[in-house]
Amino acid sequence: MANRSYLYSADTTPTEAETPQRIRCISEHNWEIPLAHKLLAGHGTSVVPSMIWSAPVGVAADYAEGAALLRDLLRAVGKGLEDDAEFADCVARTTAHLEKQQAKHFVLEAGEIVSMTDDDPVASVRGLVSEGIPGAVAHAEAAIAGRNDAWLASVRADWQKHFASFYSETLYFSFPH
Repeated sequence: MANRSYLYSADTTPTEAETPQRIRCISEHNWEIPLAHKLLAGHGTSVVPSMIWSAPVGVAADYAEGAALLRDLLRAVGKGLEDDAEFADCVARTTAHLEKQQAKHFVLEAGEIVSMTDDDPVASVRGLVSEGIPGAVAHAEAAIAGRNDAWLASVRADWQKHFASFYSETLYFSFPH
């Protein structure tokens, strides 16, 4: 079994006392937290209790702003891949799923990924929120504005790694409706 990054949407964020009432499955990605998950969790980002594990290794963020950022970056990446039908299909499936599963917040579950090292998982998630996610957002925003062409070219060259996650209404960890 692969360790995965899990992404959900909900109208409230998890607290110590309560898990959101309706949790919608967005995506899972094997062995790392992909760029898409970082960007989707890139605005209004905070550490929250996990909905899966007993440690505060969840990340909550604003849904609308994260989805807009990813769509803008996908457009910028696509400008260099105009004739790539596989990329166009990935973008269409991703954006349709994001529209269908829309809520107020994204909730990124990073527990499996951050537990792959000997580092403290809680500290790793704090680092993700304070450095990893903001760094990815800064690169993406600069690329969208035309000020980060080398980074954009590297993302284009390996777009599957960054964007071709498993998007579904049912993930390995799913929640009752």
